Amino acid sequence: MNNYIESNKERFLEELFSLMRIPSVSSDPDRKDDMRKCADRWVELLLSSGADNATVLPTKGNPVVYGEKMISPELPTVLIYSHYDVMPAAPLELWKTSPFEPVVKDGKIWGRGADDDKGQAMIQAKAFETVVKNGELKCNVKFLFEGEEEIGSPSLEKFCIENKELLKSDIILVSDTGMVAEDVPSITTGLRGLCYWQIEVTGPSHDLHSGIYGGGVANPINELCKMIAQMTNSDGKITVPGFYDDVVNVSYEERKLMSKVPFDENKYMTELNVKALTGEKGYSTTERTTIRPSFDVCGIWGGYTQDGAKTVLPSKAYAKISTRIVPGQDSEKIAKLVADYIKKVAPQYIDVKVEYLHGGESYLCPIDLPAYKAAEAAVEKVFNKKPVPVRRGGSIPIVASFEKILGVKSILLGFGLESDDIHAPNENFQVSMFEKGIKTVVEFYKEFSK
Repeated sequence: MNNYIESNKERFLEELFSLMRIPSVSSDPDRKDDMRKCADRWVELLLSSGADNATVLPTKGNPVVYGEKMISPELPTVLIYSHYDVMPAAPLELWKTSPFEPVVKDGKIWGRGADDDKGQAMIQAKAFETVVKNGELKCNVKFLFEGEEEIGSPSLEKFCIENKELLKSDIILVSDTGMVAEDVPSITTGLRGLCYWQIEVTGPSHDLHSGIYGGGVANPINELCKMIAQMTNSDGKITVPGFYDDVVNVSYEERKLMSKVPFDENKYMTELNVKALTGEKGYSTTERTTIRPSFDVCGIWGGYTQDGAKTVLPSKAYAKISTRIVPGQDSEKIAKLVADYIKKVAPQYIDVKVEYLHGGESYLCPIDLPAYKAAEAAVEKVFNKKPVPVRRGGSIPIVASFEKILGVKSILLGFGLESDDIHAPNENFQVSMFEKGIKTVVEFYKEFSK
């Protein structure tokens, strides 16, 4: 099958380019026609790749693309998830190439969507084509490509609830993640979830003169800072009672495997221009940013913030705070625990309002799952190294939703690299990773079908 990939790789790239030329920016309301155009193009590509049928299905927002090849109801089914929407290209002046005119240069594909996620979706489509055209497909395959991932997938949960039978599968394969490095292959096994709040603190009914009233009336900014300071302790732990009760601790064996991922602490600090690394006591930096919860103030404001001086004691102060949560924790439960604690530590002489803005659950894939073992074997065969399991600090809330709604685990088998600059100007994707990705997914089908 490698011969088939080699002889068709130029066509594979050109088909990818046909998608990348469509500016399917989901956050831009003026791009609705481009969203539909991209969805229609995916239907054409899935059909030509060997799907028995493919179609565009409506949602309350941008449509989804659904395709399938059902060989036998007795065989297991793989559901492929990806997204066809992309981030805006701005600022355009920072691009070295035209964002929607893809080119191959220096061994990389350049353009918006090269990696995230048109390039990785094309890996799935062309691996599927390869096994179909060579008569080696031994399982059923379904495709679900959405058009709103970059704006939080607001329509997909409802679509999944309404189409549970259509999306019925044994495993979901997601290529919207990355690897540590081309010479350090990895598979993402966990994602942190998220909780996000806005706090409003009110003191006096209006802004006051700080000289006349300062020292006699509570300053909302001062009080807000004191409250936030009580959210963590000197060991870097979050102090909210019950916050850690449901955390699933990572086993020694998995922590040992994670420690094999190369990490240069000095280089990390240099790149970020920081003098030291901090966090929860007893954990490495990699662990703090992946397998442990975190607390951050994302914004804080109030009073006079323009140039020059104004001696004001403000009436109000605001902050936006977030926590990243880990497997075992429930976002709704954490949302209430944190809100209750903020109100508890607030002094009685101020008014506090806590608004929960949004959240999402974490996700964990057991490394002893048969489908994970199939992916592990596939990566090892193509990259000549056993992949290391890695947790990621970011969130893909829809993956947790898949498990909740469809009752199916997801394998996060992605091929992007940090140097791909997704979401930024000059997004790119190494051609070698594109080709290895196709070969790896081909091997996954072989291993999964055993």
